[in-house]
Amino acid sequence: MKKTISICLVIFAFSQTVFAQDRYQANWESLSKYKTPDWFRDAKFGIFIHWGVYSVPAFGSEWYPRQMYQVGSDEYKHHIATYGAQSKFGYKDFIPMFKAEKFDPQAWVALFKKAGAKYVVPVAEHHDGFAMYKTSLSKWNAFDMGPHRDVVGELAAEVKKQGLVFGLSSHRIEHWFFMNGGKKFDSDVLDPKFNDYYGPAHEENETMSPEYMNDWLMRDIELVNNYQPQLVWFDWWIEQPALTPYRKSFAAFYYNKGLDWNKGVVINYKNSSFPDGVAVLDLERGKLGAIRPQAWQTDDAIGNQSWGYSTTNTFKDARYVITNLIDIVSKNGNLLLNIGPKADGTITDGETQTLFGTGKWLEVNGEAIYGTRPWKIYGEGPTKSASGSFADQKEPFTWRDVRFTTKGDSLYIIALGLPDGQVAIKVLGLKAANGKIAGIKLLGGGDVVWKQKDEELVIQPSKGYPSEYAVSYVVSFVH
Repeated sequence: MKKTISICLVIFAFSQTVFAQDRYQANWESLSKYKTPDWFRDAKFGIFIHWGVYSVPAFGSEWYPRQMYQVGSDEYKHHIATYGAQSKFGYKDFIPMFKAEKFDPQAWVALFKKAGAKYVVPVAEHHDGFAMYKTSLSKWNAFDMGPHRDVVGELAAEVKKQGLVFGLSSHRIEHWFFMNGGKKFDSDVLDPKFNDYYGPAHEENETMSPEYMNDWLMRDIELVNNYQPQLVWFDWWIEQPALTPYRKSFAAFYYNKGLDWNKGVVINYKNSSFPDGVAVLDLERGKLGAIRPQAWQTDDAIGNQSWGYSTTNTFKDARYVITNLIDIVSKNGNLLLNIGPKADGTITDGETQTLFGTGKWLEVNGEAIYGTRPWKIYGEGPTKSASGSFADQKEPFTWRDVRFTTKGDSLYIIALGLPDGQVAIKVLGLKAANGKIAGIKLLGGGDVVWKQKDEELVIQPSKGYPSEYAVSYVVSFVH
């Protein structure tokens, strides 16, 4: 009997050890075991939402709350001319004007689905420090003020209901310095009654206090516990060295939550906040010039001047979004495309039309995008791809530029325009030894006339194409 008990204890101890090893610990060695989930690698296209109190002034950009306290800036001058002195009317005074009376999460998510997006990432809190969700850690939130709605909670429920993946972003860490301009002249930032909102308003070169960093961590934990996001996106300033232990702690907590939920989760970061492979790299308004072995993401806005709503914003068209999505996917990346709704909760016509155009193209060509992986090379063509953060594709792609993706035994060739001449692809010539082609089909239907020569594959232009902006061919090989 004693022997049986001891054996059981050994087995139990072993099982506990295995379980413990499966959990993430708050160190880079443990966190390096993280694997990017397939849902993210398959999804390719998501929607980012910058919506907050800054949509009320709708001037300049979502950095209005900072710039209005920067003496001499356009926002500073506009604010005084429109609303009066910052000592009488500060940023906090926009909150009652932020009513979101036309916010319809069901309609929003339906639009995102029609656009072909597979995941949705609203900003939970931007640099301005106003939480767009119901929180126990600050009274300055959309549930207790302004709209009096749990915006993030309503979106989380609707995104999941309509079958998309829910994520969220936190820009809270930048609030450390964001309002510091208001300390340098007579403004409401100096009023001690509002320290719990505008504070701490330190300088960027001042190391964050442990209390502030702990508050950042607690807010992130609250968001994860309350809304179960499968993606958490962080802005650049989490790379501050003082925050390193807190970053590790959050990653271990969040990845273990993913294990508890039995769902793959993703942390997006910029620059060098996390080591390669520990989380998923994100590039703002830019992209990579080559295939990256690890999955990555571009976050870009349809708006050219602002991420949030601004009355003077101009917008990218569907062609720009589609051709750059293709380029990004061919290099193992995803595109997180941002919209900036108006203060009343409506989405601009310009952004809506771009989303409709993108979705219409993906309805025909999605097979060449969703669930694909990079090929041996990302593509061919004369147009140089932009590379790096804050690097827009200033030179438009043409139909002579092609990109490759793969899925199973199929290779997809995507021309970044509608060909009106021969598409010649050197890497698929017979001498390149990348396979003898058995057949080529046009996604969406239509005849394809092609010939695989020694030096190149030549595809003749079609009389008509099933989609605008770009065309996809699926190639099968002789086995």
